Amino acid sequence: MVNASEAPADKLLEKLADYIKENIPEVKPPTWAMFVKTGSHKEKPPTDPDWWYIRAASILRKLYKNSSPTGLTELRREYGGRKRRGVRPERSVEAPGNAIRKILQQLEAAGLVRRTRRGRVLTPQGRALLDRLAYDVMVEEARKNPELAKYLPESARTRILA
Repeated sequence: MVNASEAPADKLLEKLADYIKENIPEVKPPTWAMFVKTGSHKEKPPTDPDWWYIRAASILRKLYKNSSPTGLTELRREYGGRKRRGVRPERSVEAPGNAIRKILQQLEAAGLVRRTRRGRVLTPQGRALLDRLAYDVMVEEARKNPELAKYLPESARTRILA
């Protein structure tokens, strides 16, 4: 069976962001989301109006890939970047925690993420959602490129190649 770490990340994140936007009412951007930058290392706010859903999908995938509990500080480090400081050398900075924290709280309310003492982990529902969407992505990709059908189960492989 295909899991979320085997599916192409860009396609999976697109599909997951669309799914979150359409089917999970708990995850919605706050009113300030269209004005805020995603980090002090960025010059402008995101141009994509759906950046909140894409970031939520990305956080879900990162929680899936990290089998151990992941804290807010680790996620801030992941979404940070290098800040240009004029003639001084660049430095790495962490992303702001408010947007990440709000997304995690919304995902908890939706039942996809659970809080532990050491950080946040995916619930079985969140893991199942990612696996199901990864399977759908791999089926779509195998229809475009039959070479990828070898990664699918035998039942799906015969339907695609037939």
